Order: sequence, then C-alpha cells, then structure tokens
Amino acid sequence: MIPPPRHRAVILVLALLVTLMVSRWPHTVAGYRTLAATAPAPAPAPGPARWRAPLDGPLVIGRGFVPPATPYGPGHRGVDLVGRPAADVRAAGPGTVSFAGMIAGRGVITINHGALRTTYEPVIPVVPEGRSVAGGEIIGRLVAGHPGCPADACLHWGLLDGARYLNPLSLLPHRQPRLLPLA
Repeated sequence: MIPPPRHRAVILVLALLVTLMVSRWPHTVAGYRTLAATAPAPAPAPGPARWRAPLDGPLVIGRGFVPPATPYGPGHRGVDLVGRPAADVRAAGPGTVSFAGMIAGRGVITINHGALRTTYEPVIPVVPEGRSVAGGEIIGRLVAGHPGCPADACLHWGLLDGARYLNPLSLLPHRQPRLLPLA
C-alpha cells in the first residue's frame, strides 16, 4: 500500500535519519573529528618511512573510512578530505605512479609504494604514469564536484594492501586535536 501524499515526506525524513544513524554520520575517524580543525599537516620528513596527508593545511574529513564487510559489499573505501578546487594534491609517500588518467569521467592517480598502493580522485594529474615521486611532491590538482562531499571539493584518498582496503589515515602519525577558543 502506498502511503497518502501527506505522509510521504515524514517517511522520507525518517528514512534519511535512520540512514544517517546507521552510517554513524558525522564520522569520527582515527582520532580526527569530522569537519573539526586540527593542527596543520606536518611537512614531509626525509626518508622513505614517513607519510603525509595529500592536502596542505588543516586535515578536515568530510567522510570517513567504512570498510566493506565483503569484497564487493557496501562501504566507503577511503576517506574524503575537504579541500578547495585546484588545490595541490601531493603524494602521501614515495613511490611510482602506476596510473594517471580518467576512470568513469573522473581523474584518478594511483601510486605504488611497494606492497601498498594509494589512490587519489578527482584530480587533474600533473605527473605521467611510470614516474617516481617523492613523498610530498605535487601529483595533481583537486577538482570540484566529488559526490557526497560536504564542501565545494573533496579528495577521495584510498589505501590498498593487495586487494584489501585500509584506512589511509593509518599512515599518518596520530595528532592531538587542537581546541579552538569559544570567542
């Protein structure tokens, strides 16, 4: 039975609220609070073992990592970092660009870091496939219009170990939140 028109809006709002509660929105991920100010990302340290965030400035998470229960199940296979259109996108660590091009109409960059692989989208790549990059090196420019982004532009940053998705924030050193004054 289809509910009367006056009840459809209420049902729609309830369904939306249930969906947000089930997805635990807003997401709190790896010690970072969604859309909260944190200390600026540290500059990359020399050496291959150091990682950094792919966007400069404060690390603001628009959507957190939600691993799929099964290989083809639902989930969010990375984190969406809030940025600004045309912002520099940097390699999170040293590696080799294994893909730089378009997939389904969006610019994507993939970097191999030995056993690990990082992905970045939507971007305009500025490095060619096959090029070695240093951690912190500019690899592309952020493009606006990422679906589900709570701002003008978000970078979807992914991390894989073989075929297994991991939380890319696990690459970063844990930083203490910075409290902002009330006034």
